[in-house]
Amino acid sequence: MLEYLPVHGRHFKPCCSIFSLSICVRMHLFGAYFLSFTAVMASASVSNSFRDCSHFFYMQTPPAGIRGTSLKRICQKYADKLRYATLYDGGRRLPLYSAYIFKKSDGKRRADTPWMYEPQLVSDDENGNMKVLPMTEDKPPLIEDSQTVLEDYVDAVEYRRGPLNPDRHQADPDDKSSTYTLTNVVPMITDFLETSWNPYLDTIRRRLNNFCHGQSYIVTGVTVSGATVRRENRDRLSIPKHVWMGYCCPRFDRNSPYEVRFMFPGYGGYALNEQTDNRVVEVPLKKLETFLRSQTDVDSDVTVFYKGCVSGNTVDKKRRDLPSVDLQPV
Repeated sequence: MLEYLPVHGRHFKPCCSIFSLSICVRMHLFGAYFLSFTAVMASASVSNSFRDCSHFFYMQTPPAGIRGTSLKRICQKYADKLRYATLYDGGRRLPLYSAYIFKKSDGKRRADTPWMYEPQLVSDDENGNMKVLPMTEDKPPLIEDSQTVLEDYVDAVEYRRGPLNPDRHQADPDDKSSTYTLTNVVPMITDFLETSWNPYLDTIRRRLNNFCHGQSYIVTGVTVSGATVRRENRDRLSIPKHVWMGYCCPRFDRNSPYEVRFMFPGYGGYALNEQTDNRVVEVPLKKLETFLRSQTDVDSDVTVFYKGCVSGNTVDKKRRDLPSVDLQPV
């Protein structure tokens, strides 16, 4: 759904004659209709497109070729500000990916934020801001039907809530807080999360902190396994088979160390969400896409970033007509 800024100080030009009265009235009615329409549209953040939050994607282009059941495109909103974008599989109650802009961070987590849910998955009448989950065990049925709740993790003893957009990749306190919504997390094996995925997240954080000179676009997603965790004889948690990530940093340091220079402007990684063999494999973006094509619910033309993430440094390189293979800084 579209989101519009409030319209202030609206004034209508007075009619200058009796002849123009009917036209003027129609214009007034149209203006009132348009304003009421935009007021309704401004309250929503779940729709069939990412138009309102396309700026979280490189070249404003979301990943292509990722399929699901009853897909919801969520512009995740917290404290009246859009924070990131999530493709949500409503049939499985599983986020397939979250896309965000990396903010240089010290890697600290925010431990004082309560878990939230996405009200727009519950009702179109709600505003776009995520809300704190009710503390009572008896959640409103519409919340449980549309997304996971904390109780779903009680019997999932092997799993923890693993964020796709992690707070350690954000700097602003509200940006960190916005990651604590259940539409941004998937069940990850505890050992995998602690010994493989979290260290990988920190590696990416330090790499982008040190060598990315502009915005870094990150997409973190999952592949589907078909396995679930049940609660009260119902399938509640869909367990990802793999977790994957790709980043795109168009402007980067050409003098970065040799061991990381080839990982720009973009690179990726994936890992098995299991107790064993869960080491993160880092690969070029094309190989990440090749890996994704081998998984279910992914089309053969899957792409993570538009044109594979084009280096902003390349433009300057061509402009200077330099023979060096090194990419030049902006």
